[in-house]
Amino acid sequence: FPPSLQVFPSQDPLDRADFNAVEYINTLFPTEQSLANIDEVVNKIRLKIRRLDDNIRTVVRGQTNVGQDGRQALEEAQKAIQQLFGKIKDIKDKAEKSEQMVKEITRDIKQLDHAKRHLTTSITTLNHLHMLAGGVDSLEAMTRRRQYGEVANLLQGVVNVLEHFNKYMGIPQIRQLSERVKAAQNELGQQILADFEEAFPSQGTKRPGGPSNVLRDACLVANVLDPRIKQEIIKKFIKQHLSEYLVLFQENQDVAWLDKIDRRYAWIKRQLVDYEEKYGRMFPQEWCMTECIAVEFCHVTRTELAKIMRTRAKEIEVKLLLFAIQRTTNFEGLLAKRFSGCTLADGTAKKPEVPPPSTNPFLEDETGAETDEIVIEKSDTDKPKKPKVPDNPFHGIVSKCFEPHLYVYIESQDKNLGELIDRFVADFKAQGPPKPNVDEGGAVLPSCADLFVYYKKCMVQCSQLSTGEPMIALTTIFQKYLREYAWKILSGNLPKTTSSSGGLTITSLLKEKEGSEVAKFTLEELCLICSILSTAEYCLATTQQLEEKLKEKVDASLVERINLTGEMDTFSIVISNSIQLLVQDLDAACDPALTAMSKMQWQNVEHVGDQSPYVTSVILHIKQNVPIIRDNLASTRKYFTQFCIKFANSFIPKFINHLFKCKPISMVGAEQLLLDTHSLKMVLLDLPSIGSQVVRKAPASYTKIVVKGMTRAEMILKVVMAPHEPPVVFVDNYIKLLADCSTDTFQKILDMKGLKRSEQSSMLDLFRQRLPAPPSGVENTGSLSLSAPTPEQESSRIRKLEKLIKKRL
Repeated sequence: FPPSLQVFPSQDPLDRADFNAVEYINTLFPTEQSLANIDEVVNKIRLKIRRLDDNIRTVVRGQTNVGQDGRQALEEAQKAIQQLFGKIKDIKDKAEKSEQMVKEITRDIKQLDHAKRHLTTSITTLNHLHMLAGGVDSLEAMTRRRQYGEVANLLQGVVNVLEHFNKYMGIPQIRQLSERVKAAQNELGQQILADFEEAFPSQGTKRPGGPSNVLRDACLVANVLDPRIKQEIIKKFIKQHLSEYLVLFQENQDVAWLDKIDRRYAWIKRQLVDYEEKYGRMFPQEWCMTECIAVEFCHVTRTELAKIMRTRAKEIEVKLLLFAIQRTTNFEGLLAKRFSGCTLADGTAKKPEVPPPSTNPFLEDETGAETDEIVIEKSDTDKPKKPKVPDNPFHGIVSKCFEPHLYVYIESQDKNLGELIDRFVADFKAQGPPKPNVDEGGAVLPSCADLFVYYKKCMVQCSQLSTGEPMIALTTIFQKYLREYAWKILSGNLPKTTSSSGGLTITSLLKEKEGSEVAKFTLEELCLICSILSTAEYCLATTQQLEEKLKEKVDASLVERINLTGEMDTFSIVISNSIQLLVQDLDAACDPALTAMSKMQWQNVEHVGDQSPYVTSVILHIKQNVPIIRDNLASTRKYFTQFCIKFANSFIPKFINHLFKCKPISMVGAEQLLLDTHSLKMVLLDLPSIGSQVVRKAPASYTKIVVKGMTRAEMILKVVMAPHEPPVVFVDNYIKLLADCSTDTFQKILDMKGLKRSEQSSMLDLFRQRLPAPPSGVENTGSLSLSAPTPEQESSRIRKLEKLIKKRL
């Protein structure tokens, strides 16, 4: 639209930019009859033209005076601006005059304010100076008269007043007063120390009677003095208080040895009670003198015990060491109940770090850890954990001296665990393998639970003694006997395989006598293998939990040294070996049947009947072994699935290899083999739930392996059944069904068909020429094979064979 229409919208066709006069006239006069009104239309247009002329004329006349009006308005605006500028200048001049007048008025007021502030400061300083001078004189006089009660309050006030004169130290009189205060403080400190030395001499006995009020007030003064004075008073008092202890429990005294360690703790308990009665009110409460005495006693005791244990290290026995540690930890627990630990500033008693929350089943009440058995349950992770007991700040303050001698405990546990493993071996030999148990699943060997219960007892006990290097040493012992248990108890008791399969002959197999052949392993041996497998799985899971619990117990700096991965791998090897034994046993039991299959004269088979005797034998062995293995591995379904997968991966390639040995094969013989292959395929697909009252769907991973392998066997037989004339069709059919580019496999197919060498040579040349490039993927072989159409030459025979299979099923 043009700008005019955007400003003044109009619906009149005459205002449009693309106005067309012809179209407009045609709109006014669409028909010949409408021309009768032409005069009326012309008059309307003329009227519209006159109106437009009048409007244009009015607008033009209105614009004649616009320029003159604009110039007049501009001149008036300029005059108004000049007037406004003059008024602003007048206001500015008046403001400057007002400011100058205010400055002259306030100049005298500022001088008065400064004078008042200086006068106030001078009066305050003089008052402080008067207080300081009088306070120093009174402080010196009271110090000479030992009026410690008054001195305590006065000294604090003098020190506070003196702080106001820090910026006046350049004045000689002020500096002199400051030096007098420091001299008074030093004199008070020496005088109070002398009073305490006189009241509690380092040599001799304590003065009879209770403490004096003078010493109580002196302690209040010491709070204000240099902190070293307070520490010296505490040190001297504690030293004098413990002097008797050092004499009674000298290294050469009988009561100093570990078997009488109770007497040490009984002595300090009596001394603390005596202190509370006699001196409890003498020292300020914030000094925590009772706790200081107890802590110093612990330090002295730790030093003395460490010294005597180094001297008599050969006399330390496990029971004696554990007895001493138990009594010591009990005493440390008693201290934690009585005191807060606020005086432990040297870091001797290190607080153990709080471990992160854990979900492993080892989290139980440690007070009952010695008798509780470790039970692995999924629900353990959902149980609410008991709140942790607050950490003991006194833990290790005395008992840390036993840590260098914990090797005695570690060696004892090494010996005990060695004896425990030997007992497990002897018990297994005496009691024999576990009885078959098909109702409740494979039983875990009881020795496994006993071992881990003992491990937990040792771990809890050692963590109470130390969370440092001894825990690492104990972990090494655990690793050693976990490996021994895996090899001596588990691997060492796995049944041994034999080289012979029992002298089975083809004739006896073909007779299809029920029970004419037995599995290589007996029922008891199969149950034993399953029991060892279940035990190894239990050990694997519990060892992982043991590692987590050890990491919680040990110091954070040593967590990286706790690693039981090697032991878990050992149990995984036992599990793998057990599964492999079960697979080998069933696989070996099926070998004679497959051998019989390959020795049969398939070119002489005249008609297709029921499944062959070798198939019946294979199914018989599967039905004998698999239900036993499944029932005994009911608690470990994943390993039963692994057994099924490994057996399928072992049996199917072996079956195909024996299939290639069946040569030559007639058309009817191939049909019989195809029927047998289909029967075996159905049995293998049903293998996980064979003989079970509860039918479960086989795992998808297992079904995929069976379908892929057995379909390949069926495709091989279908290729064998196909006519080899014409050769091109036969080769294309082989490539389509098997998608196998190997000339060796094609050679075996030709051998199965019984072709002569001359015919095979031409076939092989044609096969190499017809090979697709690149070869089709192996992954899609199964789907290709199942959906591939049958050639016309063999369609009738394949249809007939499928009907026979359906009829039998």
